[in-house]
Amino acid sequence: MADLTTTKITAVAGLLDLAAAATAAAVGGDTAEVGPRRFLYVNNGSGGSITVTIATPATANGFAISDGTYAVAAGKQALIPLTNDFRGANGRAAITYSAVTTVSVRPLELPAG
Repeated sequence: MADLTTTKITAVAGLLDLAAAATAAAVGGDTAEVGPRRFLYVNNGSGGSITVTIATPATANGFAISDGTYAVAAGKQALIPLTNDFRGANGRAAITYSAVTTVSVRPLELPAG
């Protein structure tokens, strides 16, 4: 899995070209930092819908919590929350994709307040 670098968006930075800032989704999956105001930008440039799956290692009252699955339609973009629910043993979210051809991603951290 490739460790993705989070882009921190600041109020004074101006516009961010998300598509240009994104990198190719890795065949074996990616990892990203989790926490408040963190999101995964997904750009699905393929001709079919893809599913992004984020492992949920946490439990609730001893029961496993289902992994987060998010469908991104062909030619569409998505912002997926990277909440602390997805924090793995290494402190990062483990992310996999049903397909990676022409799919690009970038973790983002939005400014506070």
